[in-house]
Amino acid sequence: MTATLLSKKQNRLPRILEHASGDKRFKILEAHMKKHQFKHDALIEVLHKAQELFGFLEDDLLLFIAYKLKLPASRVYGVATFYHFFTLKPKGRHTCVVCMGTACYVKGADKVLAAIEEHAGIKAGETTPDNQVSLLTARCIGACGIAPAVVYDGTVTPRQTPETALEQLKGWTGHGH
Repeated sequence: MTATLLSKKQNRLPRILEHASGDKRFKILEAHMKKHQFKHDALIEVLHKAQELFGFLEDDLLLFIAYKLKLPASRVYGVATFYHFFTLKPKGRHTCVVCMGTACYVKGADKVLAAIEEHAGIKAGETTPDNQVSLLTARCIGACGIAPAVVYDGTVTPRQTPETALEQLKGWTGHGH
């Protein structure tokens, strides 16, 4: 965890807890922690629930979880940043995941990714400034027989080319190519 975040933690906690008292999502999250008896080894399950409820894991949410589970904030932050399925930034309305596994890469996934990055004006791991599209990559999605595969809003799409990918993104980005 950043030094700034750690140094400000004590000052922010009362404000976070006050804010949490009026937000039903915190109540649901706390009930989930209680179900796991506030055990340290339930951290990953708690982070999953938090991301499901809030969409992403912002600093204040991670501090809340650390406080409630009586864990160091650095441990909570470390786990949240270690696993790729947790995100610390808001996701876009649409998600585009380009598989970069060997089969997909050999069949041109790098070109598909480059075309999407250029079209959307973002790099993998980023979200467009208008929060419409989040662009991600995956090591392998297990769809090697239909390579290169791209997952658009949870739907695996086979044999993508830069052209088919840009066609899919047209309605999402608000501008053609």
